Amino acid sequence: MSLHLFDSATRTTREFVPRRTGEVGMYVCGATVQAAPHIGHMRSAVAFDIARRWLLRSGYAVTFIRNVTDIDDKILAKSAEAGWPWWAWAYRYEQEFTAAYDALGLLRPTYEPRATGHVPEMIEIIDRLIERGHAYVGRPGNVYFDVRSWAEYGSLTHQRLENLGGEEDDEAASDKRDPRDFALWKAPKPGEPESAAWPTPYGRGRPGWHLECSAMARRYLGEAFDIHGGGFDLRFPHHENEQAQSRAAGWDFAGTWMHNAWVTVGGEKMGKSLGNALAVSAVLADGPPVVLRYALSAVHYRSTLEFTPGRSMTEAAAAWSRLAGFVGRAAEALPEVAAADPADVDLPADYVAAMDDDLNVSAALAVVHEHVRRGNAALAAGTGTDGTAGAEEAGRIATTVRAMLDVLGLDPLAEHWREGAGGAGVLDTAAGAGGADALAHLVEAVLADRARARDDRDWARADELRDILAGAGIVVEDGADGARWSVRGSNGR
Repeated sequence: MSLHLFDSATRTTREFVPRRTGEVGMYVCGATVQAAPHIGHMRSAVAFDIARRWLLRSGYAVTFIRNVTDIDDKILAKSAEAGWPWWAWAYRYEQEFTAAYDALGLLRPTYEPRATGHVPEMIEIIDRLIERGHAYVGRPGNVYFDVRSWAEYGSLTHQRLENLGGEEDDEAASDKRDPRDFALWKAPKPGEPESAAWPTPYGRGRPGWHLECSAMARRYLGEAFDIHGGGFDLRFPHHENEQAQSRAAGWDFAGTWMHNAWVTVGGEKMGKSLGNALAVSAVLADGPPVVLRYALSAVHYRSTLEFTPGRSMTEAAAAWSRLAGFVGRAAEALPEVAAADPADVDLPADYVAAMDDDLNVSAALAVVHEHVRRGNAALAAGTGTDGTAGAEEAGRIATTVRAMLDVLGLDPLAEHWREGAGGAGVLDTAAGAGGADALAHLVEAVLADRARARDDRDWARADELRDILAGAGIVVEDGADGARWSVRGSNGR
């Protein structure tokens, strides 16, 4: 099976065929740098980082563009309220987003353009749309896209024009021909700084949000490219408007649209406007970045991710500890595990099938965990299933596990995690930042189940439970007064 992706525009999962053999052009909507990043932003960033990594692993050369929206109404309003220059305010939060991306181990984009650096390209598109009869000038500084002039408007989100309401631009909307028309260029509002407007043939102003992405995508990927990605909430109006203005200008634009689902908190979509946004800095108080990356990766990118403060990180820490603990122990037994290059290791067929099925990470992780179970069993038994030393079999399994996790940006022995860039050791990951009590509760519950199995003489079940604990780095010692446990390298309890 070749790679198949779900295309939001056609609502079908279909074989991915790039426009140029062996090459992929990919544009992902990045941050509007008005405030600190929250985990909803990072969920999208991690999802498309995994998509990019799988494309690279599949042999493609990937040009990956992720933009920065560094001017908009909220940036201007918040910077004015704080007494900051708007450009300094935007740059401050751009740096915070970059720090969050780096902490979570995202590959750097091929290029990360800012909207304010591409005004000439935007004016070129406006000129072209006016010439083609798809845009018009309102009051000085205002230019609008005429949605009635483009018969395909609404095709991305499968909506009919007569059922759509207008965008809530601002008071300038009164000079629109139709309330559903959207701004390509916007005149300054009273009180806005002079530096936040650029001269154009249509009057001074600043870009409309949708125009920015069309201009930057074309500048770096051309008039037609392979994949456009972003959060589900961007489908309308942002991506609908991007597609309309780009195709009305005469360009094919994106061949496949990919949208990741929301992060919810208490069943509600997370966002700053709802007051339930979880800042990345606050979430990382519950655990290191590698655990947050695991938590954001484990659910299919098109499935809603319910995030519960505290619990979600604890659960992810336990899973991550099991993976990292196994790889670490195998590497101690066989140095060649750490020396292996994950890119040179063959991937299991069922893992490849899962990733080729619209990046089904949850199914791929199931394959990873099954390999870890077998690897732990080999280490515990001392003899491999093929009659070789258990350490040798575990070593082979561990290199495969590293290769599978590398695709997800989660290889425990990757330099990024080994050098402490958010990748704490097994003990710190599972029990740090207030997680010690939760770890104790979980371990003691497993030990209670194991004791019952031993009482029932169900030795297979008892051994299985001990292996589960061993896989998480938990050492169990049986004594006359019951079982004692410890995390490798820590004091027992």
